[in-house]
Amino acid sequence: MMSRTLPLSNKRIAHYFEQGTGEPLVLIHGVGMQALAWYPQIDDLSAEFRVISVDMPGHGESTALDTDAGLPQFVDWAIEFIETLDAGPVNLAGHSMGSLIAAGVAVTRPDLVKRVAVLNGVYRRTAEARHAVLQRAAELRSGTIDVETPLKRWFNADEAQRLAAQKVESWLKSVDLAGYATAYTAFASGDEVFADGWHTIACPALVLTGSDDPNSTPKMAKQMAGAARDGRAVVISDERHMVNLTAPEEVNRALRAWLHTEPQTETLKSEV
Repeated sequence: MMSRTLPLSNKRIAHYFEQGTGEPLVLIHGVGMQALAWYPQIDDLSAEFRVISVDMPGHGESTALDTDAGLPQFVDWAIEFIETLDAGPVNLAGHSMGSLIAAGVAVTRPDLVKRVAVLNGVYRRTAEARHAVLQRAAELRSGTIDVETPLKRWFNADEAQRLAAQKVESWLKSVDLAGYATAYTAFASGDEVFADGWHTIACPALVLTGSDDPNSTPKMAKQMAGAARDGRAVVISDERHMVNLTAPEEVNRALRAWLHTEPQTETLKSEV
């Protein structure tokens, strides 16, 4: 796995890991994580694809955005990253906050996206759920970081999940607090920013979550997939928010099927 940096505008850099050759697959992680949070997908899918897993701004080794950056600014960053890579159109997959970014790119710059995958994404939260994430965002901005609560929400006590939970704990404890707070605030207020654009997404769209994820619910996944022109919802039983780490075989199987889905041509769409 090669560690690389890409110069962006305003003297910023994007850090990413790259492995494999073939069609490019760009992976964007969730808030508080880093590029290595996709390690089961990097290891497996790089046998067939050029896997590029990038640190979100303010995470890992990527330069942070301004502290008042919202979801549109994170989407603009992803667009610049893909354009600067000069590898488009790419297959673009995001997890949690990364899925909001991926969907935003697919809505605003469809020319850069061959296929889009949304893992454990949020879509039109309830008022109660929105209040909870906005409250957590405020706590982070005040300098308070709670690692134990998300770990209990994301993982169960099974021995099989312990290794993944330990990795996630180490990433949360090492994240830059200011970068984390900026991204989490954008995440907390970003579930409706591009929601109305889902019906314009024409490329193959995979929307995947765990049946037991209370925040990125199966209902949300089905709504997103149903809104897209070529969407497919996958719900993995007995899994929670970090499904790409706790059920890697099922997730990789779904991703591979998505990656082998042929995008519809304009002619075919007009004939349907």
